[in-house]
Amino acid sequence: MSASKTIANTRKLTVTAMLSAVAFLLMFLEFSVPMLIPSFVKMDLSDLPALIGAFSLGPVYGAVIELLKNILHIVFKGTTSAGIGELCNFTLGAAFTLSAGAVYLRWHTRRGAVAASLTGAVVMAAVSVPMNFFIVYPFYASVFGGMENIIAAYQAILPGVGSLLQCLLIFNAPFTLVKGLLDVVVCFFIYKPLSRVIQG
Repeated sequence: MSASKTIANTRKLTVTAMLSAVAFLLMFLEFSVPMLIPSFVKMDLSDLPALIGAFSLGPVYGAVIELLKNILHIVFKGTTSAGIGELCNFTLGAAFTLSAGAVYLRWHTRRGAVAASLTGAVVMAAVSVPMNFFIVYPFYASVFGGMENIIAAYQAILPGVGSLLQCLLIFNAPFTLVKGLLDVVVCFFIYKPLSRVIQG
């Protein structure tokens, strides 16, 4: 392996570690939007460093950043969900960054970055429905007294919802889409100057 390739790989690993640490710290800045969705669903920008990594280093690096931030979260903060919450966070974040990074890899222009970002946000929102329906919410229902209590939290905002699938389609999928789009907006403001530093 040539010296230049070794330096490039070392740079990628270093940047991946740094972006993972930033993503981990951003997980602590989560907040609720109780007028739009039950307070146990949080908003944060922790997918932003992974999106930057996916654009600047490649889609796989974005997924690795998502994985590392969740491992750091479990190690340093612990988990209140037996790792289910972190698994969901990783799965959605990986869906976001892999799809966005893959599109940008093939269409490496500003327009491509927009298309990639929108694709990633839509894919993440779509994946959130089966992930929550089959894995996350059944687990929470077993811990917090049944699915009816979870659905009641949604009914407090919109009385007409009557099933978990309705809740996920009306609340969680749009909320996840907005979360992804918020990451995208911030990314577009800071990516250009950061990419010069990341890529050397």
